[in-house]
Amino acid sequence: MEFYELMEVVMIVSFGFSWPMNVIKSYKVRTTKGKSLLFLLFIFGGYICGIISKLTSPGFKWYVLFFYVLNLIMVGTDLLLYVRNYRIDKSNAALSSSSDSTSSEQ
Repeated sequence: MEFYELMEVVMIVSFGFSWPMNVIKSYKVRTTKGKSLLFLLFIFGGYICGIISKLTSPGFKWYVLFFYVLNLIMVGTDLLLYVRNYRIDKSNAALSSSSDSTSSEQ
């Protein structure tokens, strides 16, 4: 393994440790507050480009590709949780506004 390949593996593994923690947090907090959909979409697109790059490079290394795919799955999971949390936020806002109007009528 060349040095540049080792550095790429270290970088992608570092991200790989970060994404599960982010996914767990998204699952637990049940809100989109503090999250950026655009950021997640850019990261997701970046991983897709990285996977395409690995698949089309002459020195294909499966172990690097494995971590790109794993991280893509983690970001995809976070995107799905964003959608879930967005719906929860909307539902909570609707409940809050209906209870506000009910309490103001009394």
